[in-house]
Amino acid sequence: MQALVYTFIALAAAGVGATAYFGLTFTPAEAILAAVVVGCVFVVLLERTLRQRAENRLERAIEDLSRLLATDAQAGAVLGQRINAMADINADQRLDGVEADISVLGTVIRQVAEAVAEIEDRAAKPQPAGRERMIAAAVPPPSAPPAREPEPSIPLEMVRQALADNRLVYHIQPVVTLPQRRPQGYDLVPRLMLEDGDLADYADFAPRRNGQDVLRHVEGVGLVEAITICRRARSSGQPITLYIPLSRASLGDSASSEQLLASLEANRAIAEGLIFAIAESEWRGMSTAERAIADAVAKKGAGFSIVNVKSLRVDVAEMAAQNVRSLRVDAARFIEAPESFTDFHASDIADYVARFEVVLLATGIASERQIVELLEDGITLVQGPHIAAPGPVRPDLVVEAPRGATPKLRRAES
Repeated sequence: MQALVYTFIALAAAGVGATAYFGLTFTPAEAILAAVVVGCVFVVLLERTLRQRAENRLERAIEDLSRLLATDAQAGAVLGQRINAMADINADQRLDGVEADISVLGTVIRQVAEAVAEIEDRAAKPQPAGRERMIAAAVPPPSAPPAREPEPSIPLEMVRQALADNRLVYHIQPVVTLPQRRPQGYDLVPRLMLEDGDLADYADFAPRRNGQDVLRHVEGVGLVEAITICRRARSSGQPITLYIPLSRASLGDSASSEQLLASLEANRAIAEGLIFAIAESEWRGMSTAERAIADAVAKKGAGFSIVNVKSLRVDVAEMAAQNVRSLRVDAARFIEAPESFTDFHASDIADYVARFEVVLLATGIASERQIVELLEDGITLVQGPHIAAPGPVRPDLVVEAPRGATPKLRRAES
């Protein structure tokens, strides 16, 4: 690229010299001198521009190092506080905890040393061409093949028939804050009423493929229910937060996405209380058009909760900018193998995520022991069968639709 630029400068200088000789009647020596002067000026300007770009890159690298050093300082402060707290305690009983903290601090220091060495190497070596850097950045890291999800137990045609018979119901399951266990919000849980009167959970009838129309129907009805519940709760003076299921089936469909944005626009007064729960695999796999719809949803005031998070080694700041408000992790897996989620100590990751106004939400709570261990790790937002099972919505917050009727979205009152 630079060779082309220098070639262009040489041609431009030769053009100036030719113009001076033939057009301005300069002597050959004067024309050559003019060409050399112009070429030198262009080269100086080019080198100055390249130098400024290199300095900007170095400044950004130093800023990254500063943030890493701040994390190191915070880890050191936390370690100091814990050592002070353990001063009057038997050291033998806390030896494992101290060793774990020292290991974390050593990991952070090693990362700082590696970052400093990398910055020094970049400063000492010539920078690669811009196209090469773009190609290297565009190549994604290799990833493991996704695990195949089990097929639903209810056939797709039976699900379609049940939806046509208006046998889709929505229950709510509370998300509570610890230790008081006060409801922070509610998951809107779709269920299917079978012919024998039993209720099937969403995992039993949600299609994995070839059922996009079913997903759009379930999510569309869920949005109607959520808007109705939130508006009635707000009218009664007790606003609530609802987590609504959402998938790429709705985001990628023009009619569904337009209806979604129109509903949020018409109900901006309650949009802050609507949070769309979307699986991590769906969030990462969104196309450019689907990402644009998600950004438009965020601009309307609604938020997102990422479900089934497998790793917390993500850009939390970027997700927060996209109005992601919570990351859901499986409580049992987080307690048993926290290293599979993050390189941070288990007790530090919640505080780190909270710096970006994003919270960790532990799901699948099955025992009191899990609650105690999560509290020790600083995770205070939980949900699971041990807390409360999904149950019906209060009758005064829902509107019963006539059997067989398709519910319509409620518009904001003027």
